[in-house]
Amino acid sequence: MKRLSLILGCVLLFAGIVQAAEKPVIRIGARVFTEQTLLAEITSQYLSTKGYDTQVTGGLGSNLARSAHESGQLDMLWEYTGVSLVAYNHVSEKLDSEQSYTRVKQLDAKKGLVWLTPSKFSNTYALALPKKVADQYPQINSISDLNKVLHDQTRTNHLVALDTEFANRSDGLDGMVKLYDMNLTRKNIRQMDAGLVYTALRNGQVFAGLVYTTDGRLSAFGLKLLEDDMHYFPDYTAAPVVRQAYLDAHPKLAEQLKPLAELFDDETMRQLNARVDVDHQSPSAVAADFLRQHPIN
Repeated sequence: MKRLSLILGCVLLFAGIVQAAEKPVIRIGARVFTEQTLLAEITSQYLSTKGYDTQVTGGLGSNLARSAHESGQLDMLWEYTGVSLVAYNHVSEKLDSEQSYTRVKQLDAKKGLVWLTPSKFSNTYALALPKKVADQYPQINSISDLNKVLHDQTRTNHLVALDTEFANRSDGLDGMVKLYDMNLTRKNIRQMDAGLVYTALRNGQVFAGLVYTTDGRLSAFGLKLLEDDMHYFPDYTAAPVVRQAYLDAHPKLAEQLKPLAELFDDETMRQLNARVDVDHQSPSAVAADFLRQHPIN
């Protein structure tokens, strides 16, 4: 009897080892900001329930993440249409969300990268006002409205906060100033880390600032988003992008990620980001709670 139990135990152990060995490994990358960390963590926890051995590499710069993806060091990234369109494929043409997705899907397919079903959120740039300024200037609802105030020489020289990357990119500040004919010079621009822009807005240290439309601090700090009425900022719809070689080996992945991607919209991402950036919860805890609240069969 003891021998039979031993044999049975060995068989079960061997079966467990074989099953673990058969788990497909998927290497997920994440850039160095909260939203990317959350998307990677949620995806990792979700795919773990689908039988994958997930490995997450976070804190990556944009160019490093893209290079690792193209070279096969990463299997999957959550990518944004505008990033791929402008930064990696150098398309300057103004496209709407559907056109942007179609174009990057075509262009990146040539590089062995497949855009899967997109999410319902776009994390694009926007200019925002602190609540005090918004209350004082109710007529400012768009960037063009803001520009009228900036051009009014009878008013104070209002300060506008921009993150350093945007301020120094050719498709950032320079293009926006040219399109809107904005009165932005060194005198009224303050360049700073992206996180400090929100602090400056919350503390009323600047008149307006550059923000991201799915950032959790927008609601927490009572910031007013301005309409990009001349459509300068590209669409930044997020979608899981997977190497073609990996999909060929694991064809079920596309359908498995589809219902997950469709859970994310602008408001959902703001709430998730706020739980990390404002409430200081860990990304892993936020991810686990989100999946508990949104079970996927």
